[in-house]
Amino acid sequence: MSKQTAAGAMIAVKDVMKKKYDMVDGLATVRQALTLMKHIETKCLIVDKRHENDEYGIVVLADIARHVLAENRSPDRVSIYEVMTKPAVTIHPNMDIRYASQLFARLGLSRAPVVEGGKVIGIVSHTDMVLKGLMHLV
Repeated sequence: MSKQTAAGAMIAVKDVMKKKYDMVDGLATVRQALTLMKHIETKCLIVDKRHENDEYGIVVLADIARHVLAENRSPDRVSIYEVMTKPAVTIHPNMDIRYASQLFARLGLSRAPVVEGGKVIGIVSHTDMVLKGLMHLV
């Protein structure tokens, strides 16, 4: 776990994040992306950058439910780029989970990629912060 602060225990995002995630191309269809998805527990897909100066995107399964399933669209005819959020809000691995949770609440996020040195190293969700982090703070 991360170091202690004067105000009490500090738990960093890197201490609670999931290190396994799924990266997809924005041009993939929803069906292709879901077929390739190995880490269902993350409930999202990270959309890879198209080039070095691009940004990551994110698709949470709720986006697919809202924009494909609820609208009765074919997952074979909808591309990931049509349902993704880009740029994705990213979180630094050393951020205190309390600040990350505040950011999630302010922006209405449920999960976000954890990025270090311009590369995704994990994914963090409110669930991760509460179940893996909050219990260690009290």
